[in-house]
Amino acid sequence: MASVAESEFRLASRRRRFSRRRLGQAAAPYALLTPATAVIGAILAYPLYLLVKMSFERYGIRSLFTHKGTWIGTANYASIFHDAEFWHVVLRTVLFTTTCVVLTMMLGTAIALLLLQVGRFVRVALTTALVLVWSIPVIVAVDLWRWMVDYEFGVANWTLTKLHVGHFVRHDWFANPWTGLGVFVALIVWGAIPFVTITVYAALAQVPQELLEAASIDGARPWAVFREVTLPLLKPIFVILTSLSIIWDFQVFQQIWVMLDARPSTDYYTMAIYAFHQSFQISEYGLGAAIAVVMVAFMFLATLVYLRQMLRTGEVH
Repeated sequence: MASVAESEFRLASRRRRFSRRRLGQAAAPYALLTPATAVIGAILAYPLYLLVKMSFERYGIRSLFTHKGTWIGTANYASIFHDAEFWHVVLRTVLFTTTCVVLTMMLGTAIALLLLQVGRFVRVALTTALVLVWSIPVIVAVDLWRWMVDYEFGVANWTLTKLHVGHFVRHDWFANPWTGLGVFVALIVWGAIPFVTITVYAALAQVPQELLEAASIDGARPWAVFREVTLPLLKPIFVILTSLSIIWDFQVFQQIWVMLDARPSTDYYTMAIYAFHQSFQISEYGLGAAIAVVMVAFMFLATLVYLRQMLRTGEVH
């Protein structure tokens, strides 16, 4: 009897140790993430709280000195939601973001597919050029593009004229909002292509060649192979890249602001510029905060898609 009781006691002890070990292993990742989460929360949570709080207040120049706004509830949100200009800005921002993201993903994927077909020397040269473009600071890139489309000395104007595309001598690209926004789309896409291309190329290199060869043997054309075999395998990568591109392109500010010498007309307002205008140019900080909160809500939706896809990818692997 004593030996049986002793055996049961040892078995129970082992079970408790095993349970504590599993609990410790399950809690270890959360314990490691806690310091970083606390720091991020301290850095981001409090400013976000102040932003939301200010969006419910009338906060003008006088409030900057008193550090106290007047509580007006949802009046700021009612004001912007009933403002036709706000909805024009939202529509312009959505169309601008969509155009940039679509062109970036299409061109980046096309260049990544091209890298698989060219020789080693050309591949290294193209990859080096992409990395160099990616490494250029935003302000420097804006200055380069401003010189290229300059009214008097723009190399783009001279090149297009020499190629007989049209008469672009002393052509002001920003006199017409459509051509001006086209320049900004080209600038954004040019700067975003390297990241997409390198990421997609790395993913394409991991696609099993056996599947591609089997599809080719079955008579599938290259486009059908890409659509039916490659694209489903790379869907998580494309969703993640698209989500990140939406987040980045939706908040474009520096390129437009610097290119237009900090004096963009209303035809060039995106949500970021519109919020800055309301806050710092006409000193309606409460309205600017409300616009920023709406902008954060849009960004949050895109981030949810990104996080959801990241979790799904982690579950698959």
